[in-house]
Amino acid sequence: MEKSYIAARAKYLKLAAFSISEGMLSGWFLSRFRGQGMEFDSVREYEPGDDIRFIDRNVTARSGKPFVKIFREERDLTLFLVVDASLSMNSIAGPVSGWEKALETAALLAFAAEQNACPLGAVSFGASVEKIFSPRQGRDYVLTVLSALERTSSGEPGSALANALAGTAKILRSRSLVVIISDFRISGYEKSLGLLARKHDVIAVRITPPASFPFPDSGFLDVADPEMGMHKSFPTGSKTFRSQWERDQKESLMRWKHICLRRNVSPLILSTGDDAVYKFSSFFSDRRSKNTRE
Repeated sequence: MEKSYIAARAKYLKLAAFSISEGMLSGWFLSRFRGQGMEFDSVREYEPGDDIRFIDRNVTARSGKPFVKIFREERDLTLFLVVDASLSMNSIAGPVSGWEKALETAALLAFAAEQNACPLGAVSFGASVEKIFSPRQGRDYVLTVLSALERTSSGEPGSALANALAGTAKILRSRSLVVIISDFRISGYEKSLGLLARKHDVIAVRITPPASFPFPDSGFLDVADPEMGMHKSFPTGSKTFRSQWERDQKESLMRWKHICLRRNVSPLILSTGDDAVYKFSSFFSDRRSKNTRE
């Protein structure tokens, strides 16, 4: 992958970010934290249908009538990216590599945050946590973060996803939207994921090969696992093997979704062949519609 991958697509990504910037803000942040992370504005008398959780007990006690708190939406909300730069990201097949798709996704969201004047922070990880950027605002800072992410490379097998999530929880002091971009081909991160989601809105973006990219029929094929350093030979010429492989992949995705949903994390599967702009536009639009119904 050339180091100019983001620079070559920056103009397109900046324009495309407009289509998701408003959806990212209005369609997501108020989903699970209504009344939290919002600035207190005033009080008014309670009206039938008001949420009783927002009753101001002090004013109510003094006046003898129920009053509710009124909040003004905070627009200065933080986006924090957790980006997987482990060796396995380069092994994901498709029109582009998994690492290139992760960079494209990170850039798209970062430019959307810039357009919303949201502070941006990030951490990248491979076998260890590589780079950490505390949340800040500004176009120059966005470009600095993206440039540093693009230069991240992990020469050793392994994935420090759990450490990256734990570190993110320590860095973020106020409610934030955390987007994890990874292939999630590791275990042991579940506890850190759940703890992070207790205080923040978390989206888990799993990078995968396209669904139309089946295991090749190539006889016996030697496959290397870049994370574990293991080599195995698979009978790809066997229809039984290929069918079982496809079932295993589908079951793996279902288990991963279950892990996310149990921890109040929103899962999003993004293949290397997907249009990231369309996927995120639909994702935030669906969330906005759900908020309206609620």
